[in-house]
Amino acid sequence: MYRYIIEDEHHVLPFNEPASSLTIGTQPLKLHQEELFSSVVKRPELKELFKGARERKSELKGVFQDGRELPKVEGQAVVYRDNLWFDIEFLSYFLVVAHRTGRACRAAFAASDRAFSTYVVPLSRGFEKAYDAHGNPIYLLDLWYFPNGYTPDIVPIVIPSDAHEIGFYRVPDYMTLSAVDASTNIKDLTHYAPMRAVISIESWVHIYFATVIFGNFARSGRLDRQIETSFFANLNLLWHALLEQKQLLQASGAVKIGKGCAIDPSAIITGPAEIGDNCSIGAGVMIDNCTIGDNVTIDAGCVLFQSTVANNVFLPFRAALYLTAVMENVIVAQNTCLQMCVIGRNSFVGAGNTFTDFNLVAQKPIKAANRDGELEEIRQIVLGSGIGHNCRIGSGMVIMPGRMIESDVVLIASSQRRVVERSVSFEESDHHHVRGGEAHKRLYPRKDEKVERNEWEDAW
Repeated sequence: MYRYIIEDEHHVLPFNEPASSLTIGTQPLKLHQEELFSSVVKRPELKELFKGARERKSELKGVFQDGRELPKVEGQAVVYRDNLWFDIEFLSYFLVVAHRTGRACRAAFAASDRAFSTYVVPLSRGFEKAYDAHGNPIYLLDLWYFPNGYTPDIVPIVIPSDAHEIGFYRVPDYMTLSAVDASTNIKDLTHYAPMRAVISIESWVHIYFATVIFGNFARSGRLDRQIETSFFANLNLLWHALLEQKQLLQASGAVKIGKGCAIDPSAIITGPAEIGDNCSIGAGVMIDNCTIGDNVTIDAGCVLFQSTVANNVFLPFRAALYLTAVMENVIVAQNTCLQMCVIGRNSFVGAGNTFTDFNLVAQKPIKAANRDGELEEIRQIVLGSGIGHNCRIGSGMVIMPGRMIESDVVLIASSQRRVVERSVSFEESDHHHVRGGEAHKRLYPRKDEKVERNEWEDAW
């Protein structure tokens, strides 16, 4: 089966990079897509689809600039936009159903689907609105299947998320009532963990949703569902717990640990969790339903909850991550608290910083910037901040909810700037005004911004 990719060159704020280059989970989106198509060939339910074509597997056939080039598609093929993040369950479901129809198909989701309407639709511009055969509103995704080359007669395949509700059910009302439409009568701070997930990466908020909600929460939801429906899943968890003399969710049935890891006996790791190779986890560390990449150092007293840490990250003592996504080569210093944030690669967050996530006065859903930089409500009562690549944030600062700090920015705490009340652009970086600031180079200019050649060469 052939693959065709539609490139999306739009830069995602505040990183100043296309979505395909950004780390979702523990690897760049483009690599995630490559691995999915390599592994989907092995799925038992797709045996018939790949019969007689395994030698080609998912060969890359072409790269398009936009959807108008679809008529160039040849043979049995899948076409997708490269800013589209999806998991293997979503891709497998789509390919199975599409293959059975024997017709050209396009992936879609129902507008009424709770998980997709909550996390995928806000801040997005990459969907077409349509209606299914029963007149119900749906959203069309840039993901197609063609059994034998392009044909304009394309059938939408509506893919359900089958979301599993996971939430915080005993929280004060002021944290929840304004987060939803009053007509829904929902009074709990809940999330919807999908069994099949897809999202168009157009904002840093989408990275948070893809990594934390569609990643860690979804993994937890799948485990919950397995426990509810499968006797063998329960038996497997119980067997590992008895063998290792641990609680069910702390044994290897729920916690996967890579090679060469050094973990202090006093550390508490609760699954479902995944820890990569060559990691060091110190005394008193608490990790709950997290994904940890390779070569990560987590020092004594750190607390990580429902968070994802990419490769080569260093967390000194007592750093705290709460529903946060950290890209590779980041340092989060001691006594810093990140709540519902996304941190870009090669950034440093100094000691004693606090990233807040709740509007104290207004107590209403937080707004965040869409792909055009315009503020929109995202139906979330709590949300942290987005930090770009190659940022340097000094100690003792407070960052207000929903703010962005652009790539290559340096922030130094002072009497003039101790609380970050609005988003910070590169032009407002403190390195422009301090002695020796010229040593900090700009590595991630905006898409249409020209950088002097000698500065660019020095940076690399």
